[in-house]
Amino acid sequence: MNLLKNIFRLFWRIWFYGWVFFSILFSLPVLIVVISFDNLYKTFFKIAIFWGKTILFVMGFTPVVKIEEEILPNKSYMFIANHASLIDVMLMLSVMKNPAVFVAKKEVRKLPIFGYVARKTSILVDRANEESRKKVYISAQKKLNQGLSIVIFPEGLVPEESVTLAPFKKGAFRLAIEHQIPIIPITFYDVKKRFSWTFFSGWPGTLRVKIHKFIQTKGLSLDDMETIKQQAYNTIYNELINDTANEK
Repeated sequence: MNLLKNIFRLFWRIWFYGWVFFSILFSLPVLIVVISFDNLYKTFFKIAIFWGKTILFVMGFTPVVKIEEEILPNKSYMFIANHASLIDVMLMLSVMKNPAVFVAKKEVRKLPIFGYVARKTSILVDRANEESRKKVYISAQKKLNQGLSIVIFPEGLVPEESVTLAPFKKGAFRLAIEHQIPIIPITFYDVKKRFSWTFFSGWPGTLRVKIHKFIQTKGLSLDDMETIKQQAYNTIYNELINDTANEK
């Protein structure tokens, strides 16, 4: 039985990489046009949402979203979520409506095709380089001034699979306070078991998502950064721990 499951997972993973690569490749002529002009970014984001939802669908995933507070259109937010899977970006795109820019590690630019699009549409950061980190704030300011939101996975890198939730970096919270935008903590419950970085693992099924009550930053200063960072961390961590306990 395990052999059959692993054979399925092998072809399933190949199916995933094939869809990601060729869907971007075949869309590239259109993408090159829309990502070349700032005023067409919202059009690009609509294409990205369709792409994310399509990848989840062809992989047999069904997002189920619980909302504690409604996200308003035409408003800028800081979206944050736990980071544990190859499908986190697709899942984030599938639950968002507000056009947003992802802050991602610089390594994604090396990926074939996808890396080219990421360089043009995301804010890439080298966390080991102070100058690179400073440029993130300048780029984020420009995007927020255009009415966009920001998406950051505050753990930084994907943690080991045994880690429930790695400590959060401060960047997302500094940006949110400096720009006085609400933080939206989001919990992805099932991404690790559904499609982790371990090759022979995962299975199609439901992807549960919870959009938590927003953390307001209006009137806060950088002195409050550690407090709201810990609040956001506790919100997501407790959800993951409680969900694991309920499964046992």
